[in-house]
Amino acid sequence: MTTPSRRVARKRESRRVPALLRVLLLIALLATLGIICFAIKTSVLDLDLWLHLMSGNWIAHHRAFPYTDPFSRTGAGRPWMAYSWIPELALYFAYRLFGLTGIGLYGTFLTMSVASSVLWMTWRLSGRFLLSCILASMSCYAFLFNTMPRPVFLTMILVCITLTLILLANRSGNVRLLYWLPPIFLLWSNSHIQFIYGIAIVGLFVATTVAERAAARFGVLPSWVLSSTLPVGTLLLIFASCIVASLMGPYSFRLYQEAYLYSQSKAMYSLITELQAIDFLSLRHYVQLLLTVAAFFILGWNKTIDLFKLLLLAGVSVIAYRAVRESWFVCVVALACIADSIREKEEQDSRQVVRQIACAFAVAVLGLLLIAHRMNFYQQGLTQAVGKEFPVRAADVIREQKLPGPLYNTFRWGDFLIWYLPEYPVAIDGRADLYGDEIVKQFTKTSWGVDYVKDPYLNESGVVLLQRTVPLVKFLAADPRFELLHKDDISVVFRRR
Repeated sequence: MTTPSRRVARKRESRRVPALLRVLLLIALLATLGIICFAIKTSVLDLDLWLHLMSGNWIAHHRAFPYTDPFSRTGAGRPWMAYSWIPELALYFAYRLFGLTGIGLYGTFLTMSVASSVLWMTWRLSGRFLLSCILASMSCYAFLFNTMPRPVFLTMILVCITLTLILLANRSGNVRLLYWLPPIFLLWSNSHIQFIYGIAIVGLFVATTVAERAAARFGVLPSWVLSSTLPVGTLLLIFASCIVASLMGPYSFRLYQEAYLYSQSKAMYSLITELQAIDFLSLRHYVQLLLTVAAFFILGWNKTIDLFKLLLLAGVSVIAYRAVRESWFVCVVALACIADSIREKEEQDSRQVVRQIACAFAVAVLGLLLIAHRMNFYQQGLTQAVGKEFPVRAADVIREQKLPGPLYNTFRWGDFLIWYLPEYPVAIDGRADLYGDEIVKQFTKTSWGVDYVKDPYLNESGVVLLQRTVPLVKFLAADPRFELLHKDDISVVFRRR
């Protein structure tokens, strides 16, 4: 006679998707994402890409790390760090080996890696394959194309891993899972400045655990609070090890100073669209809101409240709804909270999850490589895409005619010119931490033609390269001090008479 437990086990087994079908579905999802990346070519159209490429080039050729700015005349000699040096070196070697195609593939595979990490986290925490595919697809749709493939994508991947380890350890009581955190932070702190988010996540988990344990000891812990069973002493040691690991790099404690400087910057938030608050004019914003509300609802619906999840979700909501670029943070955290709350009682085989996702990723990559040429995703096609977005022809005119500097340039194209026109140090680029709010405001005023005759950076320039739509173009065209030398669909070049 079949026991009830066996009948339940058989029903659960019958509902499971066969392994081959799982892999095929994963291949379809990842390949679709890769095809989208090939079609829109975001990997080579990022404004910040070129600075990362040039930083990797500088580090590789000097076999050292910069501590002052080597690319800008305005910021020359000012403190500056290439804190994303690991992905920048990877980007440089991809370009060195395969040109723009290497950059394009690097960005595409990085995007696919983020999606794979989100899916792995959701599947590993929930144990529900089909539901994980749906939720992960919703989350990636909400945030993945809000920004271009950059070192921040490594932060997205490592946040997924960190959250998964913490929630699994808290669920199972196995603190050894958290032994992976220090080596993760060693990699993270040398890859992207937002490793500070990871430190905050681990710190919050340790702090809530300590507070809950102290409240329980004094008999004041509410019955509706879910308390962690992990040993406090071990958690404190792991957290301290994470901080020590984050200091093991060429910039050490200076990374924390850099993170503070970024938090104080204000001018860039008015200039860069992705740093502004979401406006709910896109369906992606509503999907993000749906995930956030669902996570809060599920956390509140449970009989016991996990304070770590609740506080983390509340904190990241403040960050994410303040800037479009940070949407990924709340989407990932909300997804982790949802997945951990709807988990199957039977633990998912972690090795099986990794194997199936890795197999699907490898097959999808191979398929994308085979169709890259057909989708115009090769050197010539990517060069054409770059030429339509960036001032290639204008920069060629400056180089070919050997116009006397210094160069004054549009803020938007500073990073590109650092790479494409290195013989002319730029006047400004996207590094808010380097220039500070006052210089950024000065360039913004000048671009609108406000008191441009008093701008010291413009007055000392011998050649000016501007975006054609910038209001300053009209003022310089009527200014007898400057001569219009070149004009195309996107850019203009003036030289001083």
